[in-house]
Amino acid sequence: MDWKKEFIDFSFKKKALKFGTFKLKSGRSSPYFFNSGLLSTGKDIIKIGLFYAHSIIASKIKFDVLFGPAYKGIPIAVATSIALKNHYNLNIPYAFNRKESKKHGEQGDLIGEKIHNKKIIILDDVITSGTAIHHSIEIIEKQGAQISSVFVLLDRKEKGKRNLCTINHLKNQKSYEIISIITIEDLISYLLEDKTLKKHIPDLVQYRKKYGI
Repeated sequence: MDWKKEFIDFSFKKKALKFGTFKLKSGRSSPYFFNSGLLSTGKDIIKIGLFYAHSIIASKIKFDVLFGPAYKGIPIAVATSIALKNHYNLNIPYAFNRKESKKHGEQGDLIGEKIHNKKIIILDDVITSGTAIHHSIEIIEKQGAQISSVFVLLDRKEKGKRNLCTINHLKNQKSYEIISIITIEDLISYLLEDKTLKKHIPDLVQYRKKYGI
């Protein structure tokens, strides 16, 4: 729990993790919000890369390439590649997708390492219903690559719209393992130990009952 606590402390300090009332992309009203875009300094991204690198090494998963979905996954993939080299002497390449198609110059949907027949780790910041992850999976599968795992900073563990694409669907149907630095349960456990933040627990628990998987 120490490294999980360290990440939550870090996120609160940078105001990337907040409590209140937030409207999500899904239309849901959430009592908490995580914005990795605020972790935007050189020191921040070095730390984020280390969290991912330590988690990847601890997982003992075999992989060849890091994949960062545009846009937030791009700096994550770069930072993690650097951390793996600096701390574990692993020279791991990365790739990321374009959101806009390019018809000239370096054409194609991907930039970076060629991923055909490679084992891929997807790196993203937050997973809610799994819709965005499905999009990355589709991109990678079209390239003839194999997905080793999905790593995220925060797994909100929520149902997908109309239950069409939940985390359980990803795990059971596709057999893709999702590994997170923290989950909503870790966040609630953290709040239990903080007298000031403890007041937010009922809202998180109620939200979890309504949308959680």
